[in-house]
Amino acid sequence: MSAPYRQDMPPPGGFEAIKYKRNLPLRGPSGLVILGGVTAVCAYGFYRVGKGNLEKRELQREKVWSRIHLVPILLAEGDRDAYRRQQAALERERQIMKDVPGWEPGKSVYNNPSHRPAETIVVI
Repeated sequence: MSAPYRQDMPPPGGFEAIKYKRNLPLRGPSGLVILGGVTAVCAYGFYRVGKGNLEKRELQREKVWSRIHLVPILLAEGDRDAYRRQQAALERERQIMKDVPGWEPGKSVYNNPSHRPAETIVVI
């Protein structure tokens, strides 16, 4: 014959609770920590930019002052070069026109005293 009927029952104390909630682990730092980190990196970047701007301004000032101090030297060098060229031109004129009687090297070919050649040479 058959065995006596036995109904399937829960274990004593009941079944454990069903886990239906999402159990996601914490993934990385919170938004506030990220915001603080980004703020710190930006602040450091602005600090470095400010220091770089100060350095660039100092180098620009140094370059301007060095050019200001070099101007007299460069003008004197240009004057010496212009004088050397003028003396060389007079010597060439003296050599070329040595057979022409009454020729004075360097004297203006214009018989008008209002015409004056440029006395300075500006080289930029």
